[in-house]
Amino acid sequence: MTTMRAPFDRAADLRTEVGVIDRLRAEPATTVIAVRDGRVRIDGDDLEAPALLRVSADDVGEATWALLGRDAAGDAVLLAALAPEVDSVDTAPDETWLGLRDLGGRLGGEDAEILIEALALGGWLRDAPFCPRCGGGTELLQAGWSRRCLVCGREHFPRTDPAVIVAVESADGERLLLGANANWGGRMYSCFAGFTEAGESLEATVHRELAEESGVRLASLRYMSSQPWPFPRSLMLGFRAVALDEDEVRPDGEEIVDVRWFTREEIGTALAGDGPVGLPGAASIARALIVSWFEEGA
Repeated sequence: MTTMRAPFDRAADLRTEVGVIDRLRAEPATTVIAVRDGRVRIDGDDLEAPALLRVSADDVGEATWALLGRDAAGDAVLLAALAPEVDSVDTAPDETWLGLRDLGGRLGGEDAEILIEALALGGWLRDAPFCPRCGGGTELLQAGWSRRCLVCGREHFPRTDPAVIVAVESADGERLLLGANANWGGRMYSCFAGFTEAGESLEATVHRELAEESGVRLASLRYMSSQPWPFPRSLMLGFRAVALDEDEVRPDGEEIVDVRWFTREEIGTALAGDGPVGLPGAASIARALIVSWFEEGA
C-alpha cells in the first residue's frame, strides 16, 4: 500500500525568503490552485480522468496566499484561499468546483498530493485567523505556513490530528469485520476509526477504539500506511488487526449501529458495487485497507 514515487516538493527552502509570495506571483511560470470552501476547480468536465485547474496569479482576485511547492518542472505552485462567497477565478463554463469526496481517487500522482495539501492548508488559513492563546490577531509568515500573534508574539502552525483506522479480520483470515456508522443510516459499512487522545499511543488508540465501538479484543496488530484527510486536519493511520474472539462483537449502539463479519465473496461483490452493502469510496484509506485484505486471498 506504500508508494515509492517521489513526493511533491513542498519547497520548504523558500518559505523564509522575504517577499517570496509576491516574487512568485510575478513569475509567468507560476501556477495557482484556488480553494474555496473545501473545494477546487477541475480542468474540463471529464470526471473519469480529472486534472486540477491551475491558473495564472493574474486570474485570481482577493485571496489569502501561500506557497504549496514546486511541480515536476520545478515551477512554483501557489495556493489562493478564497472566501466562500467569492468567485474570483476566471474560468470556462464547463469547469466545476469539486471536493475531495467528489473526486474520489481519480486524480493522478502529483495532482492528488497538491489537492490534499491545498485543502488542508486552505482550511487552516480560513479557520485560524486569531491566536488560540490570547485571541489576538495574527500575521502570516513562512509563505503562509505559520502565524505570529500581533499581541502575545506566540507562533502557530497548521495542526494535524492523528487518527487510527483499522481493518479487523478473523483468526483464519477469511472474514472481515466492518461497522455501520449511525451517520450513514446503516447503508454503508467501513473500517473502525477514532482520534488519538492526549497522552495516548497509536497502538493504545486502536485497542481502545475497537473495544468501545465493536467490543472486540485484538490478538495482533500491524501498521499498513497513512493518509492525510483534511476534514478538517486529520492524519489517518491505517492498521490491520486480528480479532481474539470472533463471537464477542457488538456495536456500541450510539456511533456504531451494527457490526458484521463479511466473507471474502461478500466483500468482492460489494467492491464491484453489487451489494450486499455499500463500502467507502475510492478516495479513502478505508477502502484501500479493505481492498488489501480482499486481494490477499483472491
